[in-house]
Amino acid sequence: MQIDLPVNRFKQALASQQKQIGFWLSSCAPSVSEAIAGAGFDWLVLDMEHVANDAPEIVQHLRALQGGTAEPVVRLPWNDPVLVKRLLDCGVRTFLFPFIQSAEEARQAVAATRYPPHGIRGVAGTTRANLYGRVPDYFRRADQQICVLAQIETRKAASLSHAIAQVDGIDGLFVGPADLSADFGFPNDWDRPEVWPTILDIGAQARAAGKAAGFLSARESDCRKVLADEFTFVATGSDMGLVARGADALVKLYQD
Repeated sequence: MQIDLPVNRFKQALASQQKQIGFWLSSCAPSVSEAIAGAGFDWLVLDMEHVANDAPEIVQHLRALQGGTAEPVVRLPWNDPVLVKRLLDCGVRTFLFPFIQSAEEARQAVAATRYPPHGIRGVAGTTRANLYGRVPDYFRRADQQICVLAQIETRKAASLSHAIAQVDGIDGLFVGPADLSADFGFPNDWDRPEVWPTILDIGAQARAAGKAAGFLSARESDCRKVLADEFTFVATGSDMGLVARGADALVKLYQD
């Protein structure tokens, strides 16, 4: 039986600058991913940088998200081509690379996701990515559905954001406001006049290169601001944030 290669609608949406509303998954529990899958988000981040998710856990999350509305986006722990290769074979096709500091690092990230001659991805014949050999011409067409996002989280990276965005194969720049504000010396205080204009400038540099701009905040006011400033993909909260704040609110109901 032959199956056509599924289209990455999230990648298509970024290319056409369609707003994409997302959410962060950091509980490590596939049942939580499954519960969020039907909420209506356009993209969901499976975090590996600050969460104890490894490749086997990511596969379980991908299965839990099947049938939902959102594209799974895996945030890697590092720009590591070996891990990228394994995750690609597991079926991941949209990656958020953390701590990209230069155009060369962005090129390395893209190369890790592409088969030769356009990159260095190793070839495996029967994997979850090609539905165990059932997708015709997978090795020729796979690159068309791979989405690569570069996370900008330092002043140095911000100053080079236009060059990073111009790298062929980079689909978007994502601003990590917590890390960026920390690099400025104001951890978790990105409203400051030293930081917020830099966030908006990264978005402008991405758009100038014809790429999408992304952002994360649990504060609706922040998300509304960047959406008004033509950021394309915006994460609006996290599973553990909802659980913790919801628990706080519930306890308060019975403390009066």
